[in-house]
Amino acid sequence: MLSILDKYILRKYLGTFSLLLLLFIPIGITVHLSEKIDKILENEVPLMIVLKYFLDFTVYFANLLFPLFLFLSVIWFTSKLANNTEVIAFLSSGVSYYRFLRPYMIGATVVCIGAFVLGMYLAPKASKGFNEFYYEYLKKGKKDRDQTNVYRQINDNDYLYVSYFNVNEKSGSNFTLERFDGNKMTYKISAKRIKYNEEDSTYTLSNYSKRYIGENEDRLETGAKLDTVFTFELEDLTPVEYIAETLNLPELNKFIAREKERGSSYINRYEVVLYKRWSLPVSAYILTIIAVAVSSVKRRGGMGVNLAIGIAIGMIFIFFDKIFGTMAEQSDFSPLIAIWFPNIVFAILAIYLLRNAKR
Repeated sequence: MLSILDKYILRKYLGTFSLLLLLFIPIGITVHLSEKIDKILENEVPLMIVLKYFLDFTVYFANLLFPLFLFLSVIWFTSKLANNTEVIAFLSSGVSYYRFLRPYMIGATVVCIGAFVLGMYLAPKASKGFNEFYYEYLKKGKKDRDQTNVYRQINDNDYLYVSYFNVNEKSGSNFTLERFDGNKMTYKISAKRIKYNEEDSTYTLSNYSKRYIGENEDRLETGAKLDTVFTFELEDLTPVEYIAETLNLPELNKFIAREKERGSSYINRYEVVLYKRWSLPVSAYILTIIAVAVSSVKRRGGMGVNLAIGIAIGMIFIFFDKIFGTMAEQSDFSPLIAIWFPNIVFAILAIYLLRNAKR
């Protein structure tokens, strides 16, 4: 059963966090719109598509920065409580510091559940719409999505390679598909050019050659043009880097398992996305404890000092998160360690600050 103290702090917790989101999201939209309005007008994007894009941007933006918003909101209203000597009144009435912390943990649980649902299911759909609009209208020609030197393992026996694939034209050059039986190659097909046909989901090969490798002799077949089907999908030729961000939790788990079997070179990038979805909700508890420990003490400089300390800690947290995430994506550094390391470090900091605040 929640006491008056619990309800009071919980109302402040959730109210300030919601208010901060409502204040900063329009600012983010305005800044983003001012940067992209020229390209939107230049491409004559329909109004409904623009509105959907900014709806996706809102969800994407909120999911990306919610830890910082949460941290600042807790510091803000707790500093006001401390300046009004309400924290001293609570603790002087016989309430222990841990008991004082309980409504904050309840609020963090509510935010954690919301962040989990947002990050696992809603944000992926928003991310897909956000990225598709970005590459469709804000990046001319989709050149950034074109792929070079794509090497993929399709299944246990088949491997494909294409030196360049144009996403716009759905065509590539220097295509090769090889099939192995153990360590021995049994079949190889190559072509100077490959093109995907959307109308019937087939592929057209130009200047192709097929080689069947037998025990005693090989059989070679060549031609100028061949329409055929393959077991791989178009996405195997266009491994978009942000694809993991657009998948919900069950889809992402299946996708990562499949990519591991295929030996994808992007596997670290995909695992960073997965682990970050689990670590962000947990960070709600850690940042809440740090924010309370920092701001529940009445300081001579008032709220300004608490906010300055809070902003500095928040920036350091984001810095650690970005640095280690990038390190895992660009090297062999473990994604699991990279994503959870900032939470572990700040959890230790939270325990230290909490002990000091109790005194």
